[in-house]
Amino acid sequence: MNTLTEHDRKLSETLRSLSLDAPAASTGRLPRLALLSGVILAVAAGLAIALWPQASAYWESPATTGGSQTRTEPADATTTGAPPPVPVHEVTGSGYLIAPHSTTVFAKYEGRITQVAIEIGDRVAAGQPLVVLEDAGARFSLDEARIGQASARLALAARRITADQARATLERKEALANVLSRQEVEDARTALARAGNDVAQAEQDVDKAKLSVAIARERIDALTVRAPIAGVVTRLGAHVGDTVLARADSTLERLSLATIVDTNSMVIEADVAEANMALLRPGLLGEAVLDGFSDRPFAVEVLRVSPSVSPEKGTVGLRLLPKAPPEGMRPGMAARIRLATTDPQRGAKDR
Repeated sequence: MNTLTEHDRKLSETLRSLSLDAPAASTGRLPRLALLSGVILAVAAGLAIALWPQASAYWESPATTGGSQTRTEPADATTTGAPPPVPVHEVTGSGYLIAPHSTTVFAKYEGRITQVAIEIGDRVAAGQPLVVLEDAGARFSLDEARIGQASARLALAARRITADQARATLERKEALANVLSRQEVEDARTALARAGNDVAQAEQDVDKAKLSVAIARERIDALTVRAPIAGVVTRLGAHVGDTVLARADSTLERLSLATIVDTNSMVIEADVAEANMALLRPGLLGEAVLDGFSDRPFAVEVLRVSPSVSPEKGTVGLRLLPKAPPEGMRPGMAARIRLATTDPQRGAKDR
């Protein structure tokens, strides 16, 4: 402001020194007046050019205008009033594929293997025959039970005939009660009751024989060992000609016939550093890659976070569900995982 005033004062003095006290009286002085006017205009133009940068800067300054200067800056939480973004962290770990739904197949009864209908790597359906055994004693037991059932049915038929005769005798004696003694009528009633009991006993014998046949048939049916679940055969211990023990006598896995794994329900068991415990929760999404399929990553979701931490390794266990994993993966494959998590405590502090 002071600089502009000083220049104005100098300009005013210069113009005053060049001004005329009185107008020209004769036409002879016109050239002189024209020359003086040109000098004045030239000096004024020079001063204007010299003072223009300072005057321009002065009028463009915020202090002079009293307004705000517009700046193109990225909006942040302070200017917009929106909460700051929650920091995103990446949690990594490693683990293995496991099959939570798998079963070891045993023979329920002892027998000799006559047929093996599967091989390692075969995919089987639930109820599909796997191994066929032969047990002559079981077949003899079934034949014996069937014979016993037939005998029980014959005995039941005979008892029913006896009961029908006893009922007819009682009805006849009751009709002749006037000419027969009371004792004869009572004896007929007793005989009918006894015949009825014999029929009931015979019916029970038929039910027992039927049960014996069912037990014997079940043992025969069990000689065909079937798949309890659908899956892939990962182990096969059955060979034609081998004699296998009953399930109660062969609890060791090496004595089993086969192992079936449901590969459609495989999950990843992975470990991550316990320092990330506060960031982990079921439902987190991430990515996994198998060492056997290193060029085919796939999405995963956290199903469960272990409630305990391994003191030896300083890690916490996770169970993750693969989503659209590569075909051909097998239990035991090594896997690497990466999860995108947010820090709830850090986000709360920022808000």
